[in-house]
Amino acid sequence: MRRLPLYGRQGKFTFRLLAIALLGQSVILSFFALVARGNAIASGDPEGGTRLLWVGLGLAALALVASGLMRRPVGITLGWVVQVLTWVSATVVTIMLGVALVFTALWVLLLVQGLKVDTLVAQREAAAEGG
Repeated sequence: MRRLPLYGRQGKFTFRLLAIALLGQSVILSFFALVARGNAIASGDPEGGTRLLWVGLGLAALALVASGLMRRPVGITLGWVVQVLTWVSATVVTIMLGVALVFTALWVLLLVQGLKVDTLVAQREAAAEGG
C-alpha cells in the first residue's frame, strides 16, 4: 500500500468523499463548542466558556473551509489538520476522544477507498482510449 497523501490534488471520487466527511464533522464540532461552553459556565467560568465557544466554532469553520477546498492541493492538508485538532479538543471535552476516533477512522477509510476507486477509473479510461 502506498502512503496516505498529506498534500496534493485528489481524484474526483476521493475529494468528494472527504468533503462530505468534513461537512459532517463540522456539524459535530459545532455541538462540541456548545458542550465546552456549557461545561465552562457550569464550572463558574463564563468568560472561558465564551472563549471555548469561539474556538470550537472556529474549528467547525475550519472543517467547512477544508471541505470546500478539497479540490485544491491544500484541502487534504487542512483535512489532516482538522483531524489532529479534533484529537486535541479531547483535552477540553473527554467524549471528543470517541468523536476523534470515529472521524479519523472514517477519514482514513474514505481516503484509502477513494484512491482505489480513482485508480480503477483511470485504468478503465486508459483502456477505453487505447482499445
